[in-house]
Amino acid sequence: MTDEAVAPAPTFEPARSFDPAGRDRPGKVIALHLNYPSRIAQRGRTPSQPSYFLKPSTSVAASGGVIERPLGTELLAFEGEIALVIARETRRVSREEAWAHVAAVTAANDFGVYDLRWADKGSNLRSKGGDGFTPLGPALVDAAGLDPAALRIRTWVDGALVQDDRTTDLVFPFAQLVADLSELITLEPGDVILTGTPAGSSVVGPGQVVEVEVDAPDAPGAPTSGRLVTRVVEGAAPTGAHGAGPQIDELQRAEAWGSREAAGLPPVEAPFELTDELRAKLASVGTATLSSQLRKRGLDEVTIDGVRPTRPGTKMIGRARTLRFIPNREDLFAAHGGGYNAQKRAFDSLRPGDVLVIEARGEAGTGTVGDILALRAQQLGAAGIVTDGGIRDIAAVTALDIPAYSQGGHPAVLGRRHVPWDVDLTIACGGTAVQPGDVIVGDDDGVLVIPPALVAEIADAAIEQEREEAWIAQQVARGEGVDGLYPMNAAWKARYEKETR
Repeated sequence: MTDEAVAPAPTFEPARSFDPAGRDRPGKVIALHLNYPSRIAQRGRTPSQPSYFLKPSTSVAASGGVIERPLGTELLAFEGEIALVIARETRRVSREEAWAHVAAVTAANDFGVYDLRWADKGSNLRSKGGDGFTPLGPALVDAAGLDPAALRIRTWVDGALVQDDRTTDLVFPFAQLVADLSELITLEPGDVILTGTPAGSSVVGPGQVVEVEVDAPDAPGAPTSGRLVTRVVEGAAPTGAHGAGPQIDELQRAEAWGSREAAGLPPVEAPFELTDELRAKLASVGTATLSSQLRKRGLDEVTIDGVRPTRPGTKMIGRARTLRFIPNREDLFAAHGGGYNAQKRAFDSLRPGDVLVIEARGEAGTGTVGDILALRAQQLGAAGIVTDGGIRDIAAVTALDIPAYSQGGHPAVLGRRHVPWDVDLTIACGGTAVQPGDVIVGDDDGVLVIPPALVAEIADAAIEQEREEAWIAQQVARGEGVDGLYPMNAAWKARYEKETR
């Protein structure tokens, strides 16, 4: 609805002087996390809905001032933004009505100290709420007649242009932000909405000067906010004496600078992918051969022992997901055994190609999975289930297409011996360690755990080994003795090479 009874919005000149640190200081400043596609591409995550944080009015400063980088910190980052100034009391307006409730736009700089972000990411009070951390101005541009999708935001550092973007393709248009916020809270005259920053935000240090300008270059007269100028100085007092102090990790450093490269960090290696080609190679060889190749590389404790398949003759290949049960204790089971517990969460989160590996401490005196959860895993496309405990409803589980490995059937439910505890962490199953992402291969001989970094090498070597062993078997079938042939000595190796190459 529209507030018809309140006074109309004030009339502004196309650009008028603005003193945000004095009588024009807003009652509240509301900032949006992500909006520009260029920035979203840097962050690697696309928000489905707008999300916000509040900045104190005492963080507001005027153009021409300074911002202190807190003593003992290094990652002070600028974010040039377009600020919307609310015209009148606004509550529950539609998108169609929303722009009429904006009095003006101006330039803003949403400064933040990434050294302090670890303690309050999301609320951003420590990292972005300091005095002087929200410069605004220097002039207001009347919103009437402006096309909110045709504005430009630019930022300069020491005279060099570092941000230059338009509002044409924002994920959340300005009218949506006003309408959305007005559903939550009453927006009051003078309140400011910061609408997100484009790519190009980075780190600045003492002595550097940051300038931000908002304009409408295609509108009559090309109205502009003028350049919002802020000089960075070193703070005199350290931070963290009474609370969280500075703390930096690679993520904060990369996000502050805008990229790992800009922060001077080495590139992150691409995550391992179990491709269709690798799956086919692993499927073509037995676990006995794979085990032999792992042993040659010093890995002998990589078998999940004591488990048998529900579907003999079926090959199981996939990436490990993990679930851990702890010994039953009545009070803990009461708190963690019911509802949407860790066991149900683990099965519900399976993806195509996953193998759920369950730590049951070798306790076979109860079931760790039954037919319903096994069916859920199958429907989600999981490649298999491995538990060093028992399976309940084993006849029904055996009838499913998904392979499962266990110590056998048992009719009892979890509460007899287990409490479902946590998921996707390093566990022990069948006497070996299993980490999320390990490659799990199972067949009638047993189940192997292969570190991802070795999969391609192991698969190729296993294929070659089976090719050699097939040739050796041919020689034995012809009456040759195994001495010197298995394994092949130099003479036999030369003959093999000659006949097979």
